[in-house]
Amino acid sequence: MKDLAIALGAYNAVLWRNLIGAAMVGMVFAARRERWPGLSVLRLHLKRSAVVAAMALSFFWGLTRLPLAEAIGLSFVAPLVALYLAAILLGETIGRQAIWASVAGLMGTGVILAGRLVGAYDEQALLGAFAVLISALLYAYNLILARQQAQQAGPVEIAFFQNLFTAVILSLFAFWFIEPLPAGKFPLALLAAFLAVVSLLLLSWAYARAEAQILIPVEYTGFVWAVLFGWLFFNEAVTLTTLAGTMLIITGSLLAARAETKIPPLAE
Repeated sequence: MKDLAIALGAYNAVLWRNLIGAAMVGMVFAARRERWPGLSVLRLHLKRSAVVAAMALSFFWGLTRLPLAEAIGLSFVAPLVALYLAAILLGETIGRQAIWASVAGLMGTGVILAGRLVGAYDEQALLGAFAVLISALLYAYNLILARQQAQQAGPVEIAFFQNLFTAVILSLFAFWFIEPLPAGKFPLALLAAFLAVVSLLLLSWAYARAEAQILIPVEYTGFVWAVLFGWLFFNEAVTLTTLAGTMLIITGSLLAARAETKIPPLAE
C-alpha cells in the first residue's frame, strides 16, 4: 500500500484496493448465500465505513511521508484512545492503571514527534506524523464501532460491506481525484486487497476465540515487520527516538490491556 500510495496517491490507492476487495468478498458473500442485513445493521456498516475511509486516507497519506516503522509506532496509540472512548460511549470505568498507561503512551508519542523536530527539520514528515495520529484517533473510534458491529454481523458480511461502502464513499470524490489503475500496478493492488481481506477475516476469527488482553501483545509484532519491510523495500533506517517512543507506547498499551477496564479489540 505504501508503494501504491507513492505511485498513485493515497486516495487512488485506497479506492482501488477497496473496489477490488469488494469484488473479492462479494463473490464469497454471494456463494455463501449470506442473509442480507436489516436497515439498522446496514446503517452501522455505513457509519463504520465512513470512519474507515477517512482513517485509511489519513494513514496512507502519512505513510508516504514517514518510514513504515515510525508510522506503525505512532498508530499504536489507538488502543489507549479507545480506552477513553469506551468510557465515554460504552460507560466503562477507567482505572488508575489505565491512566498510567495513557501517560506512557503520550510520552512515547512525544518522543517520536520530538525526533522529527531535532536536527534537519522536515515539515512534510511532521505533517505525515500528525496525519497518522489523526488516523489513530479515527481507528480508536473504529474499534468501538467494530465491537458493536461484531455483535450483529459475521466476518464475511462485515468484510464485504466495509469494502463496498468504503469504495462508494470514496467514489463521491472521484470526479476530482480518480486516476486509472495502471496495468503494471494491478497485481500490487490485487495483492493489497487480498491481504487486507484475509487479515480482516483472520483477526475476526481470532477475536471470537481469545480475549483482547491476550491478543493485543501479538498485534505489536507488527512493529518488527514494519522495521524489516521498511528496510528491505524502502531502505528505511530506524531512529533511536522511534524505537524509544514505540516501546513507551507499547508499554502503555500493555498496561491498559491488563487493567480492569476492558479495551475494545484491535480489529473486528
